Amino acid sequence: MSETVHHQKQRGLGHVFAAASYSLGGARRLWGETAFRHELLVYAILNIVYLAIGASFFIFFAGLILFLVLVAMEALNTAVEEIVDRISPEFSVVARHAKDLGSFAVFCLLLANGALFFYALYLAFLAPLPV
Repeated sequence: MSETVHHQKQRGLGHVFAAASYSLGGARRLWGETAFRHELLVYAILNIVYLAIGASFFIFFAGLILFLVLVAMEALNTAVEEIVDRISPEFSVVARHAKDLGSFAVFCLLLANGALFFYALYLAFLAPLPV
């Protein structure tokens, strides 16, 4: 059974604090997702590898941006899954498609993160040395 919560719309600085509170709630909810915790662990490992191979600032920065977009997409995917499960608890082809599309979006960002990793390895070990 869902809870209905009524709240007053905040204005000014109160709106900023309310938005931050909602974002923290979303972060707490996302922490409950095993996939997110795995992605966070892999991001930490990638940064250790980047340090070990002497990756450039660009690689670290691009990695951070890609990771943040991945986290945002993971949050949206989780939101889609929760909405679909709430609206359509029984099997539905449309519900399955919505979940599959969210999962595919996350997968595309995982591929982008992997591509950056292999690019960093290429630069570190295979790229021609400057003359």
